[in-house]
Amino acid sequence: MKLTSRFIWVLFIGVLLSSCKSSKINLEGLAFKEQLQVLFPKAQISNIRIANHFTEAYQLVLKQPLDHNNPKAGTFDHYIYVSHAGYDSPTVLITEGYNARPQTYELSKIMESNQVMIEYRFYGKSRPNPIPWNYLTNDQAVADYHDIVSKLKQLYKGKWISTGISKGGETVLIYKSKHPKDIDVAVPYVAPLINTQEDPRTNDLINSVGSADCREKIKKFQRAVLKNRGEVLKELRAYATRKKMGFTKVPIEEALEYSVLEFPFSFWQWGGQCDEIPSETADAKTLWSYLLKVSGVGLYNDKGFDHYLPSFYQHMVELGYYGFDLEPVKDLLIKVKSSTNARFAPSNVEMIYNPNYIKKVRNYVETKGDKILYIYGAYDPWGACAPNPKENVDFLKMTLEGGDHGTRIKHFSPDDKRKIYAKLREWLGEDFKLNPI
Repeated sequence: MKLTSRFIWVLFIGVLLSSCKSSKINLEGLAFKEQLQVLFPKAQISNIRIANHFTEAYQLVLKQPLDHNNPKAGTFDHYIYVSHAGYDSPTVLITEGYNARPQTYELSKIMESNQVMIEYRFYGKSRPNPIPWNYLTNDQAVADYHDIVSKLKQLYKGKWISTGISKGGETVLIYKSKHPKDIDVAVPYVAPLINTQEDPRTNDLINSVGSADCREKIKKFQRAVLKNRGEVLKELRAYATRKKMGFTKVPIEEALEYSVLEFPFSFWQWGGQCDEIPSETADAKTLWSYLLKVSGVGLYNDKGFDHYLPSFYQHMVELGYYGFDLEPVKDLLIKVKSSTNARFAPSNVEMIYNPNYIKKVRNYVETKGDKILYIYGAYDPWGACAPNPKENVDFLKMTLEGGDHGTRIKHFSPDDKRKIYAKLREWLGEDFKLNPI
């Protein structure tokens, strides 16, 4: 068959598929990229770098419905990345919580699987301008995943494993609760299920982990920064000038206070070392350098503020979040008077928090969430919001002693890894191929 006629044939099948979504299309005889074009006839498909064990890799830009219940609402460009290992290989689905950057995830390496990475709607390259906020819901995102997975299962008929990190791991659990039959095994990493807009459990953990001396040292550092406010602000302003940062959304004095309030959370979240914390008598340059290392100002400058707007919208509407502990520095605060993170959500947008959304997800995974492998670090504040499944549920929860938000399977002891791999084989089949790391 000539190339031209073959291409016409591919397009014909694509049109046929789009006109009858419930039809199962015979994709045999087509190259992998052509099969993708048939399954996603309106997508722009381009090659991306092939890494690790994959043999082909593509970026797909889909015309995704804004509203899966109302096709007339329009579409947005939705970016996904498909890395192909083999039709008989398992498939790891990555539900990114934010923007997606093509890379090979830990589970994909362990299983030498195919990998499907989906950017969360309205993040990264998949962000419309302006954002239609009423369509930024977890249920709409889950509908994105379900539609994509349903189509790709015509190619990949082996085991499907979903995974994601942090907000992406939370998305794994939400997706599992809505479409439990889509996925064979779920592996959320450091995934919280947050109870309220200011879940107190994160601060409870922050005020209990590590040693009392370390926790006291953290508070003294916070106070030292604010007591030296003028000199530290000079360092911050010089840094902002070098990095060409603007602070029109959050004024720079306010940004400094938020960075100080964020410090305890970030310290434990990212494995801070107590012996590195400067003393309360340190000079302003030393105080600023360490504050920058741990908390930074990435969220508070204009670029970061804009980048995370979709996230904070979701936190204030469905996902919940944590609140700052003002007590250690309350007498030194000038700009910040509230413990809420709502300051970083979009203004002039109606936001009504639904406390029942995550509650329903939690109820499902704790009472019916079989075949879920949870990975946590004991010092990660988000771990305080982890689900606690009932005894009748078939799950495995692994918490790394002293671990932080970067905890992965590779960080566990050999004995714990064997326990993890044994449980995965129990769920996926004793002959399921794993490549321990």
